[in-house]
Amino acid sequence: MPNTRYYLGFNLVPGIGPIRLARLVEQCGSLEAAWHADAFALAAAGIEGKTSASLMAVRTRLDLDAELERTARAGVTLLTIDDAAYPHLLRNIPAAPPLLYVRGALTPADDWSIALVGTRAPTTYGREATMRLTDGLARAGVSIISGLALGVDTLAHEAALEAGGRTLAVLGSGVDQPYPERNQRLAQRIIEQGALISDYPLGTMPVAANFPPRNRIISGLSRATLVIEAGEKSGALITVGFALDQGREVFALPGPIFSRQSAGCHRLIRDGATLVRSADDLLADLDLTSASVQREARSELPIDPIETALLGLLSYTPCHIDELSREANLTAQATAGALTLLELKGLVRQAAPMQYVLR
Repeated sequence: MPNTRYYLGFNLVPGIGPIRLARLVEQCGSLEAAWHADAFALAAAGIEGKTSASLMAVRTRLDLDAELERTARAGVTLLTIDDAAYPHLLRNIPAAPPLLYVRGALTPADDWSIALVGTRAPTTYGREATMRLTDGLARAGVSIISGLALGVDTLAHEAALEAGGRTLAVLGSGVDQPYPERNQRLAQRIIEQGALISDYPLGTMPVAANFPPRNRIISGLSRATLVIEAGEKSGALITVGFALDQGREVFALPGPIFSRQSAGCHRLIRDGATLVRSADDLLADLDLTSASVQREARSELPIDPIETALLGLLSYTPCHIDELSREANLTAQATAGALTLLELKGLVRQAAPMQYVLR
């Protein structure tokens, strides 16, 4: 897409994230105009002097076409938030990343996905639970999302691959710099049977400050987040915070009451997270037992303009079918028929009688 070059350019400017970029585009009228904005327009959009100077410096030295070619040579696909292939679930989170770097491939099947996160030092119980739960989910056609870290992340990726399923790893570095070093071979296997994903530019090294922000993408790509062994201050709980902010469900595996590794999970369960005993628990609670049917429905019945219009009106706040009919200027019969198909495809659900939300 023609805007990809500008999204790539902005992604290389320190200090311009999704919110500032949206303000700048609104001020300038288009992404291309925003890239060429002068100091006055930048100031009007609330871009302060340091960031404005960074943009002008990058703009002066950067050859956007050469950068696109460099990315392609590295075997990396760029997905912008305007692309049809951009993950549907991620697009709907607050401040979704405007640009994703992908090594491997995202597929429509990844709309049926669950994040598995947890400690870097699982117990024997945690290891066994991770492998069994992941195996059950992957064999049911659910994509497994995690962060390639040691411990639970690594076990989840490996178990998904062994089950013949798909798995996506979201990195706190460039996709050409997978971390940790000992997971290089695992990263290559994931590329062949899923994807490495990052919103950090190529060449970005895995520094500690990069990892908490990437967790919003792990939860944002997923229908729910499952925590397997997490201490009271575990980094996995950062992912939980993002999941809750994004309106996604949180599940937790209980452990022995004396286990420090399970203290965070127990607190989550006490505070309202759903207790998980098996993959079947997750599949039933998230209505993922029909994932294969939903995938087939999407394949056989492509989304039509009426369904697209209704999806644009829906959010995670329930909306009555009568209001949807009025807003879309549709008959009640046409609205009901389209919503039925969207339910079949796993894109919407009824939160209450006649009240619909995005799934």
